[in-house]
Amino acid sequence: MTATDPALTALSQGWCALSLLHGRIDGHIEKALQTGHGLSVREYSLLDVLSRQHSGPGGHLQMKQVADAVVLSQSATTRLVTRLEDRHLLTRYLCDTDRRGIYTDVTEAGLALLAKARPTNDTALREALDEAAKNPELAPLVRAVEELKAPAPAAV
Repeated sequence: MTATDPALTALSQGWCALSLLHGRIDGHIEKALQTGHGLSVREYSLLDVLSRQHSGPGGHLQMKQVADAVVLSQSATTRLVTRLEDRHLLTRYLCDTDRRGIYTDVTEAGLALLAKARPTNDTALREALDEAAKNPELAPLVRAVEELKAPAPAAV
């Protein structure tokens, strides 16, 4: 039997705890969004990210930027966009200045669904964090999440 580096063991345990916290939160929110609004966590995230676009410089996201924001591959993001477009929650159109560019906007129906789903998402997140905080292994991670500040907008 070989000796294990304590620092690597601690790192591995921390990563396992973070994965566990993520899974619990994701699962709780998924159930709440599916039950209340027929949305998956990924669908909600995509609608949320796209709803924050604006008409000013740099306001529209390219598909790669959208994929990065929702932590999916470009092909998975395209499939997700197609599903939401089929449900009339998103619309795609060509960029006026670069005909190769395709932009995606949230429709009025998508914005309405997002507005209804946002309180469900927020409540489910709070519930999942409160439940996880009862676990001594997860409590420090919950505190870290609660202390995070939203990143400042990038300077243009």
